[in-house]
Amino acid sequence: MLPFDTIEEAATFIGRNLTVAETLWFNYSAKKSDYYLYCHNILFLFLIFSLVPLPLVLVEMIRSLEFDKYKIQPKVSLSLSEMFQCYKDVMRMFILVVGPLQLVSYPSIKMIGIRTGLPLPSLWEIVAQLTVYFMIEDYTNYWIHRFLHGKWGYEKIHRVHHEYAAPICFAAPYAHWLEVLILGIPSFLGPAIAPGHMITFWLWIALRQIEAIETHSGYDFPWTPTRFVPFYGGADYHDYHHYVGEQSQSNFASIFTYCDYIYGTDKGYRYHKKVLKKLKEGSKTDGAQNGGSYYDPTQDPKSE
Repeated sequence: MLPFDTIEEAATFIGRNLTVAETLWFNYSAKKSDYYLYCHNILFLFLIFSLVPLPLVLVEMIRSLEFDKYKIQPKVSLSLSEMFQCYKDVMRMFILVVGPLQLVSYPSIKMIGIRTGLPLPSLWEIVAQLTVYFMIEDYTNYWIHRFLHGKWGYEKIHRVHHEYAAPICFAAPYAHWLEVLILGIPSFLGPAIAPGHMITFWLWIALRQIEAIETHSGYDFPWTPTRFVPFYGGADYHDYHHYVGEQSQSNFASIFTYCDYIYGTDKGYRYHKKVLKKLKEGSKTDGAQNGGSYYDPTQDPKSE
């Protein structure tokens, strides 16, 4: 809730006229509590995971040749009912775990200093903080993910997420309830280290979930804007990790590729890409012709 009754009072406080964005923010948030504003995250999560995957669901249902050439595992096809079941499982997790966690975690948001007042952050400040959030989340998620691929972590927790050997958009947050809680830590660390405005926090939560949907889409589209992001992994990179499954000791990073490169956990993937390249050049298999099928990872000595 803003400590101003009028726009004039706000302008006097910050020493200049409000921008259009600040005026809109004032009109919307002036009489709303900080807790109410924070709880918008719950609504955003429901909307993002309900609406953003819909174009990908349509593409999966149509299965036209125009789009099939971008499907990473073209031999795998899920029905609408199977995809909807995944969506229902994810929504159940949101209602029973994520939503309540959001409701009770507000004190931590106040403690780290997420603000709701004026002035609003500049575009440069927002971009800089979001970059920090993505880097911190990616690094910490990498090590947690490696732990979850240990014998105990995989059998007790992470195997649920790997039920989809060919990922689909709805499966991005499909996981054991404990994994959902554990992976909330990397997402929170960035804002805790470099706290910003509530709008920046909203954008962080939204963009991170949209990125996860793209990574689990099962399609490697050439026009996706993330192709211009340095060291970005993308759908093809993470799809390999799902395909190899339990035995995978490759491609642990959630967003970028530098951690896997530095710590040597991308060798299986790089070997796999070399094999596919040779197959395509020689046109020896069906996988080479459709450009998407995987070779047998059990024959890859570097996937471990």
